[in-house]
Amino acid sequence: MESTEGSVAMSGIQALMRLLLDQTRADRAAGLNTAGLISGYRGSPVGGMDQAYEADEEILKANNIEFISGVNEDLGATAVWGSQQTALEETATFDGVLGMWYGKGPGVDRSGDALRHANSSGVHPNGGVIAVAGDDPFCKSSTIASASEWALADLAMPTLYPASVQEVLDFGRFGYELSRYSGAWVGFKIHSNVADAYSTVDTSADRVAVVTPEFEVDGKPFKHLQTTTLIAPLSMGAEKDMFGPRLEAAKAFVAANGLDRVVNTGPATIGIVAAGPVYGELRDALTKLGFESDADLESAGIRLYKPALIWPLEPNGLTEFADGLEEIVVIEEKRSFIESQIRDLLYGRTGAPRVLGKVDDEGRPLLSNHGGLLAEDLAEPLRARLGRFVPEDRFVKPRVLIPVAVAAEAKELPDRGAYFCSGCPHNRSTVLPDGSMSGGGIGCHGMALGMERENFGITHMGGEGVQWVGMAPVSYTHLTLP
Repeated sequence: MESTEGSVAMSGIQALMRLLLDQTRADRAAGLNTAGLISGYRGSPVGGMDQAYEADEEILKANNIEFISGVNEDLGATAVWGSQQTALEETATFDGVLGMWYGKGPGVDRSGDALRHANSSGVHPNGGVIAVAGDDPFCKSSTIASASEWALADLAMPTLYPASVQEVLDFGRFGYELSRYSGAWVGFKIHSNVADAYSTVDTSADRVAVVTPEFEVDGKPFKHLQTTTLIAPLSMGAEKDMFGPRLEAAKAFVAANGLDRVVNTGPATIGIVAAGPVYGELRDALTKLGFESDADLESAGIRLYKPALIWPLEPNGLTEFADGLEEIVVIEEKRSFIESQIRDLLYGRTGAPRVLGKVDDEGRPLLSNHGGLLAEDLAEPLRARLGRFVPEDRFVKPRVLIPVAVAAEAKELPDRGAYFCSGCPHNRSTVLPDGSMSGGGIGCHGMALGMERENFGITHMGGEGVQWVGMAPVSYTHLTLP
């Protein structure tokens, strides 16, 4: 945590703590005396934020970085919102406060009102806020799978999507500067595979060089005005800024800092777009097909685009990427988010390429719109599309799976579902009196839903058992009571 040069090993969650430290150090070098505030609510894949803070609490506190565990996600967001108002007071002892809100996908959903108000208000020019949305697309530790980019876009938050632990640190530094520059809260989508990852990262202070571009609105240099009074007509002006100048400023910042990456700027016929950890899965899939290096891709006429800012997409870099292509394939989990933006940005342009993603050019399914995406899910769809532009002899022959015979007796082994450990208190506490029913909740006691217990399902966090409020007036049990 204290290293300022060389390489160290850390997890994705630890990198979020380190990010605040890196930013306060950069601020001190620039003559700013800033503090930091982290608040939110636990939940995988960002469930270890409190533990990560406690592990390095002494160092973080020495750098005026505080942690407040929110009673819920809404109140955590409100606390971070308040951090941006600190430097407006005459009694302020810091030039600004770095805010970090965190919550898993369902926390983004439930905190929409607080997040929308906070983003409308804006950030202090010496502060800035990153809203960490922990997404669990494979539903590893959630009741439902999550993808927060649509919600963050609706909240008018420019959204960065790091693909690795290193990018958590680097995109995070750019994220705080972007927040200050635009006046917006910046969404920070953290995939479970990044949050849970552990890798070696570069901590050199000079690895990030921030460029502050010139940006004008109506012929005047843009300057965000923070407001603490969200009531008409001021709130109407805030809305105009949120969806207008702030987003344009975000695009200008990303373009000036070259955050979006292109592989093969030379001649190409087909392009592939992927962001975040899915980009790594794409490169693995291309390797399986025989395209291991950037040089392989260039010689085959394949161009790649990895946007750092997934909303709003920076248009100039995208159109340069698309120049000369006949087809673009967008690789993304869940719904068509980046694909829809690309299609809108290229619509009506002379010679614009076909844009495909979830379906092919004949409307047939191409890539899954549910669950996550791994390299093995991408190889054959990519082979099909690339095969239209790349000679067959450039591809590696697909591996053939050899079926393994299973003994007859092995087929008769019974399945065993998840069950409580013998000493677990839930093993006994979830057993119900005869004739009773229960409503499941989120936590390890939720495993009772798959056991021999009478229950009527599960709810979202905070709603445990309230299904019965709606069931009771019309239930058989209720209607037969004397």
